[in-house]
Amino acid sequence: MSIQLKRAYDEPAASDGFRVLVDKFWPRGVKKEELPYDEWAKEITPSDEARQDFDHDPAKFEDFHQQYSYELDHNEQADEFLALIKEKLEAGTVTFIYAAKDEQYNHAQVLRDWVQAQLT
Repeated sequence: MSIQLKRAYDEPAASDGFRVLVDKFWPRGVKKEELPYDEWAKEITPSDEARQDFDHDPAKFEDFHQQYSYELDHNEQADEFLALIKEKLEAGTVTFIYAAKDEQYNHAQVLRDWVQAQLT
């Protein structure tokens, strides 16, 4: 199972496979025609409260990880999202596209952890 993470500002590559934009809002400064994606999964993004509490502060990441994982566990649309990702992983690579500057402490990391835990 291969789920990659890639910033929306990075060049797309054929090795990205199925590209899923995992942000609630369109990435700033990126024209729609400049960001290829196969799915925009707005419905599984963190709540406004979780995003604001986290505020991209690495010291708050562990709490954010727990809060967002809890939200995913209780998100009515998560099963449909998981089914899509599972199907696409059977065919190849899936890449979660995100806009956050911090490549280590962001919601895409949490989402990938959560998906992998659900599919194992």
